[in-house]
Amino acid sequence: MIILANSLTTPAIGTVIWTTLIFSLFFFLLAKFAWKPILGFIKDREETIKNSLEAAETAREEMIKLQSDNEIIIRKAHEDSVSILKEAKEIKEKIIAEAKEKASIETQKNIEQARKQIQDEKTAAINDIKQQIAELSVTIAEKVLKKELSSKGEHNKMVDSLIEGIKLN
Repeated sequence: MIILANSLTTPAIGTVIWTTLIFSLFFFLLAKFAWKPILGFIKDREETIKNSLEAAETAREEMIKLQSDNEIIIRKAHEDSVSILKEAKEIKEKIIAEAKEKASIETQKNIEQARKQIQDEKTAAINDIKQQIAELSVTIAEKVLKKELSSKGEHNKMVDSLIEGIKLN
């Protein structure tokens, strides 16, 4: 058993030579055909990772810029809404003032029309009263004259005096 154990732990010189030769040949073939493509692939992979990291950094910077732009846009929109509300309030106050002014003018116009109408009605009433007084005066005069001129002599005297008054005119 010792012989078997000794042969396994110490290889024969031919095995060492053949192993070295096969390893060298394998290493040469790998260096000649596989090493450059593997290194190129690793370099390409490294470049891809580097570009991805740069793109991620650029995207992060752009995201920060967009976030800043969004904050500016939101602030501007808020300012615009405040100015629009202020302008709407001013327009509302202007419309209310105009409506009050128009109402005041309309009220003044209505008052003037009412005064004119009252004056016209007053004049018409005075004229009506004058006419009624004239009619009453004529009626009263007629009754007085009928009483006074109940006799034919007085009647003729009065007609003569009226005719003379007409001739003089």
